[in-house]
Order: sequence, then structure tokens, then C-alpha cells
Amino acid sequence: MSPTFRALRTFNYQLWMSGAIVSNVGTWMQRGAQDWLVLTVLTDHSAVALGITTGLQFAPMLVLAPIAGVLADRMPKRRLLMMTQAAMGSIGLVLGLLVVTGTVRLWMVYVCALALGAAAAVDAPARQAFVSEMVPREDLSNAVSLNSASFHAARIVGPALAGLLIAWVGTGPVFLINAASFLAVIASLSRMRVRELVPPPAAARGKGQMRAGLRYVRRRPDLVLVLAVVGMVGTFGLNFQMTTALMATSVFHKGPGQYGLLGSIMAIGSLSGALLAARREKPTLRLVVGSTFAFGVFSSIAAAMPTYTLFAIALVPVGLSSLTLMTSANATVQLSVSPEMRGRVMALYMAIFMGGTPLGAPIIGWVGAQFGARWTIGVGGIVALLTAVTAVVWAMASDRVVVRVRRRQTPHLLIQRPATARSEVTADVGEPVPAA
Repeated sequence: MSPTFRALRTFNYQLWMSGAIVSNVGTWMQRGAQDWLVLTVLTDHSAVALGITTGLQFAPMLVLAPIAGVLADRMPKRRLLMMTQAAMGSIGLVLGLLVVTGTVRLWMVYVCALALGAAAAVDAPARQAFVSEMVPREDLSNAVSLNSASFHAARIVGPALAGLLIAWVGTGPVFLINAASFLAVIASLSRMRVRELVPPPAAARGKGQMRAGLRYVRRRPDLVLVLAVVGMVGTFGLNFQMTTALMATSVFHKGPGQYGLLGSIMAIGSLSGALLAARREKPTLRLVVGSTFAFGVFSSIAAAMPTYTLFAIALVPVGLSSLTLMTSANATVQLSVSPEMRGRVMALYMAIFMGGTPLGAPIIGWVGAQFGARWTIGVGGIVALLTAVTAVVWAMASDRVVVRVRRRQTPHLLIQRPATARSEVTADVGEPVPAA
């Protein structure tokens, strides 16, 4: 089997992927339909309302992450995932019925977004940590990358299908299709060979489990660096669900089909990055910082594109660099933590990565309302650039990093900690950023 797909040698992971791709397509269809519903049906292209909706969907991640991490380390993850997937499917069904019957109001969308966020907050750390139970450790990085490939392959298909269905029959059926797609994941989980799963020791019951996870992360400066980077970029830069909708409707005055196409075009870059990442055996902190810098550059370029076509083309490298950042950060954390702490650490990771959206989305929505839709992407690019530079400066100041400039060799700029230090952080500048 090709090294790109080596994790698929495992039967349970094959089942997981088959269900995940169906569910991911439905999820991306609902995201597109939800944005279109808020922007064009329930409001008059209100960036603030869209920002609130997006924020409510991710707000529970901040509040519930510590509890969700403990649950992921304590409960059988397969059983927990079946419960959360069923809950998210039910919420999609309710929203779909509200839209189909014509009774939906903006506040109802807010409530459904908040409920969906609560279920997703419990689901996310369990789903992330469950991968390590299905595949051998040597295939874990590959499995994480293939998960991203599945997610972004669905991102190519989902928004396009959503745009076509919205133009054809309206938004309601899209939510109903998403509700049905969760059955695929539940079916794959129920058919797994439980005896072939390798769960870590369950976390002991008792007080202080959440604090133990925080103490573990505080003692790991490499994890702190990754969490800081993904927190800043996730809060201000990875709001494409909202920003591309604003660009399509407010700047280029396009309909649902062209809006859906933007998500699919961006996903081409993301899928390419995921497949390249699947061939890499081990990510590095250098890649996390380098891809953050590249994301800032490409996002700033995309924000300045004068036409719809050029903007769509610019989204390809944006998708590639953002996927490289997300995959390398995720795999770096998963591969470097103790198995019995993985649920709690991944809960904290997801809380910082996705939980920043409730803070960033309303701010980005306000920026779009005050200064124009282009700045919703431009601000994210600027933040990413500053974050990458700050990460390098912090490493230089706190860890006695040595900087060497080499004109005749690549990388041209090498930032490296002395061998006596506890770990290594390097960043290459002047060459293309490889996939995670």
C-alpha cells in the first residue's frame, strides 16, 4: 500500500474513514446553508449576525473543554462518540424541520448553533484521541493527516452541493441531509472490532483531573508554543466559513453557487496539503511556525485580490498553508503527549484552537461591517504574520536560540537552539513551506 494511505491497512480505521467522509460532506453542506440562511434569509447581509452565529457554535468549546477532556480519558471513546454523533444529528434534524416548515427565526438558529457547539465540544477531544486507539503509533501521524484529507475532500464537495441545493430547493433540505449523514459515523462505530482497539489506561476517578492536565501542559514549553500559535491564528485567521461568505456576497455580489464554489476551490489546496502531510512520518515545530508565516502571507494576498476569479485562485495556497498548520500542530501534540493524558491535552488544544472563534468571529464580523469584507481576511493574515514572528522571537529570547544567515544554502535563515537545550525549535525562511 502507498505510504500516503498506510493507516488504511487497519480495519477499524477503514470503517472510521468511510463513515467520516459521509458525515464531513453533510457538515460542510450545513455550514454553507447556515451562513446563507443567516445572511440572505433572516438578515440583510448582516456580518454581525453571522459572527454571533459562528461564535455561539464554538463558545461551548471554551466552557466544556476541561470536562470533555476528562470524559475522553475516562469513558470508552467509541461509546462516547456514538452519543455525541447522535446528538449532533438530532440538532441538525430540528433545524432542518424549522426551516422546511417556515417557522425558523434568527434566535432559533442561535439556539441550535449553541446546542451543536455543546455536543461538538464533547465530541472533539474524544474523536481526536480515538485515532490513536485504532492505528499503531507509527501510523498515527498518517492517520491524522488522512482525517484532514477526508475533512477537506468533503469541503470540496459539500459547499458546492449546498450551493446547488439551496438554488434548487432552498436551505431546509440541506440541514436534513446533514442530520442523516451522522448515521454513517454511528454505523461505522457500531461495526468496529472492539477487541482490536488499543485504549490507554482510563484516568482515575477523583478530584484534580482537569488541573493535572493543565499542569502537564505548563511543564511542556513545546506544547505551550503550539497552543499559542494555533490560538491566535484560530481566533483571527481561520474564520473562512464567515469571511468567504462576506466576500462572495458583499464584495463580488455573487449567488449561492459561486459562494459554494469558493469553499470547494480553497479545499483543493487543503486536500493537497493533507495528502502531502500523509507522507510525512513526523511533523516539527519548525513546520508549525513556518506554515503560520506562509498562511499570513497568502491570506494578505487573497484579501487584496480585485476580482472574484483572482480571489478564488488565491484561496488555493491559503488552503494549503492553513491545512499544513492545522495538521502539523495536531500531529505534534498527539505524538508528544502521554497516552493517559491525550484526551485532556487534546481538549485543551481544541478549546484554544476552536474556542477562540467566539471571541474572534464577532470581532471579525464587526471589522467587516466597519471597514469592509476584505479586512475580515486581511486582519487574519496580519495576525498570523505577527504570531509567527513573535514565536521565533520568543524562542530566541527564552531558549538561547542561535540565528545563522546562509546565502548559498537552504534554508537561508536557520533558527536553532543549542544542543544542550531541552528541545529544538527551527524555522526556515526563504524556501517554500512543505506540507505537514
